[in-house]
Amino acid sequence: MEQAAALAAFDAQLRNVVRPPLDGGRFERVGPVIRCVSAEPDGWSGVEWSDLDESTADTVIAEQVRYFTELNRAFEWKYYAYDRPDDLPERLLEAGLVAGAEEALMVADVADVPDIPAPEGIRVVTVSDEDGLRQVKALHDRVFGGDHGPVVDSIRERMPSGAVAPVLAFAGAEAVCAARVDFHVGTDFASLWGGGTLPEWRGRGIYRALVSHRAKLAAGRGYRYLRTDALPTSRPILERLGFVRLTTTVPYTRP
Repeated sequence: MEQAAALAAFDAQLRNVVRPPLDGGRFERVGPVIRCVSAEPDGWSGVEWSDLDESTADTVIAEQVRYFTELNRAFEWKYYAYDRPDDLPERLLEAGLVAGAEEALMVADVADVPDIPAPEGIRVVTVSDEDGLRQVKALHDRVFGGDHGPVVDSIRERMPSGAVAPVLAFAGAEAVCAARVDFHVGTDFASLWGGGTLPEWRGRGIYRALVSHRAKLAAGRGYRYLRTDALPTSRPILERLGFVRLTTTVPYTRP
């Protein structure tokens, strides 16, 4: 994979573009930023892309803070290490946003992801019915905490169009790992999200098998790249599966 070309494609196809609605939120281009505005107070709102310099950054940041504050929306400024100006993180902090954990933007050529069978005794399936969605929600609630009902509601709404495919790994009748793959129609990219395994089933290769399974789903639909944002815990696993870190990303949030 040619990394510079992959990063340029990511920026052009997934960031610097007004994407279809996400979880009920609408994307819109407003001057030098592209933002997503959730229809619900607890949905995701934020700035996905910006084109700023030293002379415009502070004014634009203040405009976005004021806009989301007036809507009574928490929001996230999704910062990537190649965004400008160079001191954009410091300016976001000065505007009252809080930095989250640094993640790696990792991308793989779908053709480079190895075919990894599920471990012995594990069955991997693509979810296609309501019972499967209930199990995805229950597993995410257990692994990550909180209520993942809104996430699963969004998956349910998008499944008929083929924009998303949730997957589950079973040990017997018990769901032990859940994840999903989003298909960005009209782009070269599919995105991997939500990988979560019950603690007692970790370290057995189940997560790797789900990555491979989703890569095959993406390949079957003609996608070239797989993309995900990885914390340090999953980064080594992904690197062994052909993923390359293209840059880092940090969420800057304001409640």
